[in-house]
Formats: sequence, structure tokens, C-alpha cells
Amino acid sequence: MPLPGPVARDPIQTRKVEVSSFRRQDGLWDVEGRLTDVAAVSIKNYTGGKIEAGTPIHDMRVRLTLNDTLEIVKIDVSMDAHPYPVCPGIVPSYQKLKGEKIGRGWNRRIRQVFGGVEGCVHIVDLLGPVGTIGFKSVIRESGQDDAAPEDRVDDKPYQINTCHALASNGDIVRDRWPELFTGS
Repeated sequence: MPLPGPVARDPIQTRKVEVSSFRRQDGLWDVEGRLTDVAAVSIKNYTGGKIEAGTPIHDMRVRLTLNDTLEIVKIDVSMDAHPYPVCPGIVPSYQKLKGEKIGRGWNRRIRQVFGGVEGCVHIVDLLGPVGTIGFKSVIRESGQDDAAPEDRVDDKPYQINTCHALASNGDIVRDRWPELFTGS
């Protein structure tokens, strides 16, 4: 159901986040994300110039290459548009992610390592959904979603208790994973 119609208004800024995942021919996985911010009005920039309306303020991309255990084996970050000349200077710090695994606590770990002056808030914002889609893609495609209890990598499918629809005491868990159902 769509939102109710808005009152008359003027556009100011649009942020788009797009994330796609890919199974590579070499057996690895790529997850790519892109964040763009475009202002509907011209804005002053730090150097005294202007970012014209319709021109990206931010255009940033991340690619994580994962193995089947969700370990990051490669990371690429680019900043095609950014408001400050120093912004791209933080890009090399994201190499710290190499060897990390995506799983529970991913977003907390990203904020811990790259929060504040240790990173770029826009790349941090992008790494959240990139991690989520990477995790879901690898788990789903590897069959872990519906693996028998004895074949699961984790103690339960990751989705259980992540939203009201997948509550452990709800109908969906009762029907899909009866051994994990906690209702009456």
C-alpha cells in the first residue's frame, strides 16, 4: 500500500542506494553497492564553488569479494563524487576489512572500525546493506536457508526472530522450521 499523498512540496535532495550480488565463475561472490546523493538545488561547496543542481554530491561504490564462508577476500572502494578534496584519502583504510567475515554484528563492527574520523559515514552507510545482501546471497545460494538441522553451519537459519513475520513462535517458523518453533 503506498504512502498517503503528500502536501505540496519542493524537492531538496535524493539519496539512492543500490546493491547487487553476483556468483563469480571462479566460485567467489561479488557484492557491489553504490550510494548517490543528488541535490535538486545548487549548493555551495567547501572550495567556494558550487555543486550544480542535479549533479551528484556523493557517488560512492563498494565491491566486496567473498568466499563461501563469508570471508572478505578483496575490497574495492571508489569515490567518483565527494564534497571535499580530502574525502578519497580514507579509501585505503577500508582494506582493513580483508579477512573479516560477514555475520551477526556486521553493522556494529563496521561502525566500531570506521566510525567517526576513522572512515566515511557514506561508505559506512553503504557497507550495511552490502553486507546484508552478501550474507543473504551466499547463505541462500549455498542452501543454508533450508538445510537440515544437522547440516546447518549455524544453530538456526539467520532469519529467525529478525522481524515479526519470522518470530520463532509464529506460523512461518512453525511451517518452515518446525524444530525451531517455540509457540504453543
